[in-house]
Amino acid sequence: MQAFDPDLLRTFLAFAEGGSLAHAAAAVGRTASAITAQMQRLENMVGEPLLAPSGRRRMLTPAGEELLVHARRILEVHRDAWLSFKGAKADGRLALGCTQDFADSNLPDLLRLFARTHPRVRLDLRVGRSRELTAAYDQGVIDVLIVMREGPQPDEVALLSEPMLWLSASGEPAPAGGELPIAVLDPPCGFRSAATDALDKAGHSYRIAATSPSLSGLRAAVRSGIAITARTARFIGEGIALAPQALSLPTLPNAEFSLRLKPKADKAASRLATLLAEGLPGESGP
Repeated sequence: MQAFDPDLLRTFLAFAEGGSLAHAAAAVGRTASAITAQMQRLENMVGEPLLAPSGRRRMLTPAGEELLVHARRILEVHRDAWLSFKGAKADGRLALGCTQDFADSNLPDLLRLFARTHPRVRLDLRVGRSRELTAAYDQGVIDVLIVMREGPQPDEVALLSEPMLWLSASGEPAPAGGELPIAVLDPPCGFRSAATDALDKAGHSYRIAATSPSLSGLRAAVRSGIAITARTARFIGEGIALAPQALSLPTLPNAEFSLRLKPKADKAASRLATLLAEGLPGESGP
């Protein structure tokens, strides 16, 4: 009986979650041709096609859908075992800084796993805006950092890329004519710049109807129905959904987040960074 190579399964999972070979290549740090070769190896092991053409894209076959369930379970057990053996004797303090986008989504599940496998490590969690967190990281206060990306960094261990989406209050009718009301964070903010740039280029009239220094304030503004905003699928939740297609809003770029690890970080910090790099890219738009 052949054993599944975890590297092949990680690539397969990256494709399934990103929806394209290009996304999988970026997620695992390989070329598109290498990704194609890995998928062919996996198909040879399974003995059935896992991907099928769908227009210009590819989609999972029934066999691919079945393998996806097993791949997630295998990688979860593999990751749990690796962390358990590596983290049992680790101790000390570890500081993680991240934006609210991740703190409100699947980060807690990953931190729960890390805490279970590193019971002696004290985790200091800082949640805030990218600019303030980056300043603390540069001062050596934070060991592992997840913030909106401003460009390549020598200590960057992963690039987390997710589609930006236009979001509005659930069930609210589309604003009728006139200027489009938008809600944004106080500057500097990459989402704010992306939203206004896209609207300006499209010649779409808009006005800033609400501003906030925090995501909780932004969420309240959107849920109230007074404005729409641009975020990722991580922001979708109670009272917030995709903006109506009737608005004919311009396409937004991907939001890029940088996962950075402090130079000369200890082994516990390195393991947490690896865990986050593998586990966080799990939110995607429809």
